[in-house]
Amino acid sequence: MNVIKGLENFPVFPQKTAVALGNFDGVHLGHQKILETLVREAKQNNLISIVLTFSPHPKKIVGKEPIAMIQSLEQRMNTISQFQVHSTLILSFTWELSEYSGEDFIQRLVLIPLKAEEVIVGDNFCFGKNRTGCSETLRSLGQKHNFRVLTIPPVTINSMTVSSSLIRRLLHEGDVAKANLLLGRPYEIEGSVIRGKNRGRNLGFPTANIRTENEIVPRGVFLSRTLVEGKDFPSLTNAGECPTFDQNTTQVETYLLNFDADIYGQKIQVRFLKKIREERRFSSPEELTLQIKSDLRMANAFFKVP
Repeated sequence: MNVIKGLENFPVFPQKTAVALGNFDGVHLGHQKILETLVREAKQNNLISIVLTFSPHPKKIVGKEPIAMIQSLEQRMNTISQFQVHSTLILSFTWELSEYSGEDFIQRLVLIPLKAEEVIVGDNFCFGKNRTGCSETLRSLGQKHNFRVLTIPPVTINSMTVSSSLIRRLLHEGDVAKANLLLGRPYEIEGSVIRGKNRGRNLGFPTANIRTENEIVPRGVFLSRTLVEGKDFPSLTNAGECPTFDQNTTQVETYLLNFDADIYGQKIQVRFLKKIREERRFSSPEELTLQIKSDLRMANAFFKVP
């Protein structure tokens, strides 16, 4: 998949395009349905499949409340690339862009530069100044400017309507099991392994301390899987403030089962599977050690580690 940043770098393609519009944060099951439709429509109609997305998220510019992203931009691109999309165009969202009317937005960003013959959006996609453009607006513009419009209805799982906002809330609450169900895969953070204070090693459980740029890190103790150089290891991950040691700064550390290698400086990925308990303060390091042993017995049973 080609990743193109900025309209000024968008190449002139010989064919017209099918364009999927959206932020695609998390690339959840609803987004996946849009991407699958995009690729299928492009193939059937001899069009080039294009995803048009934004960075930063528009709500980071015009929103009234802060928003944390489910994925880094690199993670988002990696996930979209799995759907055989031809190219993804990343536009920098600015105040100037937020002032475009709905028609200007479609004309100046989609129809003219991308030569769009078909536009695909989620049914709740909004665009233009103050989000005044909606799927009905887009269909009217399609009739006016002669392009096809496909709107994809929301996906519902276990009575939950899949959305990035719901997934963010679930992750902030630590409910990774439900979030994973809506994502269609385990929630993942990535980062570099850094040197910590060796507390885990001193307790007999050496952990990999991770510096991550992911904006959402679920709090608590989790069963997880950790990827080191692409190889998957069962693991136990703690994310929080280490209250037993009065640390007061958030850290992520993961203990890889049956693993003994120096991975300082390496980039690893941690996939959250299931929360087993909240982080809490223990009266002594010895009491914490007993709890970690109990957590590990649960992890060994879950992963069927001999």
